[in-house]
Amino acid sequence: MAETVKVLVRCRPMNSREKGLNCEVVVFMDPSVMQVSISNPADKNTPPKEFTFDGVYYLDSITENIYKDMAYPLVEGSLEGYNGTIFAYGQTGCGKSFTMQGIPDPPTQVGLIPRAFEHIFDVTATAEDTKYLVHGSYLEIYNEEIRDLLGADSKKKLDLKEHPEKGVYVQDLTKHPVANTRECEKLMEKGWKNRSTGATLMNKDSSRSHSIFTIFIEMITPSKKPGAKDNIRAGKLNLVDLAGSERQGKTGATGERLKEATKINLSLSALGNVISALVDGKSKHIPYRDSKLTRLLQDSLGGNTKTMMVACLSPADNNYDETLSTLRYANRAKQIKNKPKINEDPKDTLLREYAAEIKKLKEQLETAGGPAQVKVQKGLSWEPFVDEEAIQREREKLKGEYEAQMKQMKKDLEKQKAASGGGPPSKKELEAQAAKIRKEFEERERKMREELEAQKTMMSGGAIPENVDPEVYEKLRALQTQIVGGEQANDKQAVMKRKKANEEVQRRRKEIAAAIGRSLAEDEEDDEILVKAYDDVQKTLNARTALAKKMKAKLRSQEQDLRDIQREFAVERDDYLETIRRQDQSLRLLQQLLDRVQPTIRKDCNYADIEAIKKQAIWDEIEQKWKLPDLALVKTKLPPPLLGFGAPTTSTKYTPPSGVDWAQEETHISNRLERGAEENIAGQYFKPTNNRQAEIMFKTQLQAEQVAKRNQGFMDPAAYWTKSAPPSPTGSNHGFQPGGMGMGMGRGFGSAKPGRLAPFGAKKNVMDSL
Repeated sequence: MAETVKVLVRCRPMNSREKGLNCEVVVFMDPSVMQVSISNPADKNTPPKEFTFDGVYYLDSITENIYKDMAYPLVEGSLEGYNGTIFAYGQTGCGKSFTMQGIPDPPTQVGLIPRAFEHIFDVTATAEDTKYLVHGSYLEIYNEEIRDLLGADSKKKLDLKEHPEKGVYVQDLTKHPVANTRECEKLMEKGWKNRSTGATLMNKDSSRSHSIFTIFIEMITPSKKPGAKDNIRAGKLNLVDLAGSERQGKTGATGERLKEATKINLSLSALGNVISALVDGKSKHIPYRDSKLTRLLQDSLGGNTKTMMVACLSPADNNYDETLSTLRYANRAKQIKNKPKINEDPKDTLLREYAAEIKKLKEQLETAGGPAQVKVQKGLSWEPFVDEEAIQREREKLKGEYEAQMKQMKKDLEKQKAASGGGPPSKKELEAQAAKIRKEFEERERKMREELEAQKTMMSGGAIPENVDPEVYEKLRALQTQIVGGEQANDKQAVMKRKKANEEVQRRRKEIAAAIGRSLAEDEEDDEILVKAYDDVQKTLNARTALAKKMKAKLRSQEQDLRDIQREFAVERDDYLETIRRQDQSLRLLQQLLDRVQPTIRKDCNYADIEAIKKQAIWDEIEQKWKLPDLALVKTKLPPPLLGFGAPTTSTKYTPPSGVDWAQEETHISNRLERGAEENIAGQYFKPTNNRQAEIMFKTQLQAEQVAKRNQGFMDPAAYWTKSAPPSPTGSNHGFQPGGMGMGMGRGFGSAKPGRLAPFGAKKNVMDSL
């Protein structure tokens, strides 16, 4: 069965900033017909725009009434197995976090989230036959990145996944078991400290992220029919505190705040597009994938969820545009239709796993044979307890003994009186004897109760019963502490409190339905005027003239709405164009940095070719990001160099290819080396050509070879030395220079100067020739 999204509007009082600017109130509400009207401060002659919602709460409203009127039925549904979502939307600084989180003092202004915690555990405590398993998680969406506010690293980015059965979920998001309201509040406090907040001109503690606190509820009701399966259901409650929509000029956002505002506005715009597409009815595609927020709320908008939206407003005239935009936004949202249904017998419930584990542990304990007082119940719950049947039997036994002794006492007194010749025993004597016996039996009963209660305390407290495996016992106790339900089922006061709360909610819901009915009746009266028969023509004329004036006023209002929407569209377009310009500047900066850095990348790295990387990149539609190829270095593999003949350069043993005769190969290489010393290999390689450059290179090479041979003593000594002065009588080398020495071959080998000794080998040859 289809159900529309419930939308309520809450208007906060003017704050000190608005009062300091002498702002006027332009928002008005009529709770009798659930109507909101807003006046245009720039054109006071224009009739106010009117909207009708499921609930309206003006300046002096309290959160307690909002919860009882609207949120109570939704939370109640989550305890029956439905999915539920409550989210607050509106301009920054208009009271979203105040509505969702609230303040502890006064108690009437405690937020919707803490009230939902209290409501859930009030229901579980008074349930008679149902057991519950409750978990909580807390995440935020900051700059389109999902973070776990309760995880070990609250800044770690988490991935969004989609499963054919579970739907959209956050991978690696932690879920924490909770057994009472206080544990939920501790999780909320921990996550709240890790949220991203920042100061703007509109709000000193502005939320810079969307946050979602989710309560997972699993419930099991044992079947009363023998052999039938237990009834298992699973509900989920999303409590969403959205970041505020804002104009960049009014908030004074710059730098990081501007980047945050851009992401916030884009995600809220995507949410608005989803709502518009759902309401349109003609759209074949719903753009859930445009942002992380819309993907997480996919089931809440048009899916299997009971959804409630709280639109928060500012009454000041300087926020007229934003307030009107919020009202239009909310007016579209109330037309969305969901199809909620109970999630029965889900496959992946932890409660099913717990039931199997508890059954296994029970069998181990029963096999161990604990004390007689330790009993194992048939349901999911288990706890050591005193056998109440044994206590009742003992009590009946004491009562029988007491009555028997009373009768015997009366008979003994009558016999004593008869023997002494007196009358029947007096009433005072009977009461004295009865009091004595009664006191004796009360003492016996008290000792019995204390003894059994001491055993119960010992078993359910810290001490472990005898003959029970401590590890099994502690594991079973840990599982038991997570499963709640029925703690106050016999508490008449708690049961009565819950009954009264239900009756009050039902009464208030009837009043709200009547108010909405009155609003719809006004529209129906217009149609009745046209078809109603009047007594005379004048009455008909007056009625239809009044209707015509009313229609003209509506027409002017619609025309003004159209102009306002066009103007609002123009403003949003300018904002988006400014955002695009800023993003284009950022992209240009990154491109320039890339152009500077790219030439410095190693040529053997695959990222040296940026164009190839762009072609290999793949866009991931689910995660909304590019998947790039891994960084790799492409190295040319060369055969290992050899030392000598066939010896590897490293200590690694080298195995020659099969079929190669290394002895013959070594001989062949040795012969080649000997021939190479005699042949002019370089001259054969660098053959002279008609090219002038080649000739110069060839001559240079020949000169180098000649110098090398002279230095080695291979040339004629007479040709080696060029005489520039007579030889010294002492045999020194003064006046002699090496001929044609254009290239020095090192100190003492071709760098001989007058007054220095020539190379040893060359000197020896010259002396021999002389």
